[in-house]
Amino acid sequence: MAKLVDELRQVPLFSGLSQRQLKQLARGFKEREFRPGTSMVRQGEMSGVGFFVITGGQASVSVDGMEVARLGPGDHFGELALISEQVRSATVTAEGPLQCLVMAFWDFRRFAKENPEVTWKLLQHLVGVLTEERNRRAQAALQTS
Repeated sequence: MAKLVDELRQVPLFSGLSQRQLKQLARGFKEREFRPGTSMVRQGEMSGVGFFVITGGQASVSVDGMEVARLGPGDHFGELALISEQVRSATVTAEGPLQCLVMAFWDFRRFAKENPEVTWKLLQHLVGVLTEERNRRAQAALQTS
C-alpha cells in the first residue's frame, strides 16, 4: 500500500491530499499490466469505465489517428470519462509493456464526493483541458483562413 500511496502522491491531481486521503484513494485502484499495442481506451467508444495512472512504461495518445501526446509514469488519462460518461475523446495505446493503476468511475466519484479538494483540482484540470482545446481550434481556424 505504501508504494501505491507514493505513486498517487506524484500525480498532480492528488498532490494536495493528506496521507489518510491517499490511503483511502489507493484502496480503490487496481494494478494492471498491458502488452505493447494494447489500446486501453478508444476514441469514439465507451471503452472502459476507468481512470488510469501510468506507473511504468510509455503510451501514445491519438486523436483522429494522429498522435498528439506521449504519456509516461505519473501521467494519467480517463479523467473526462469520470465526469461525462460519454465516449472517449482519444485513443491511448501502450507503446511497450505498460503498468497502470486503474480505478472505476463509481469508486472515484464516491471518493471525490467525500473529498471536495479533489473535485476542485479536477475542475481546475478540466478548465485547462478546455482552454487548451479552444486555443488549438482557434489556431487551426487562423491557419485555414
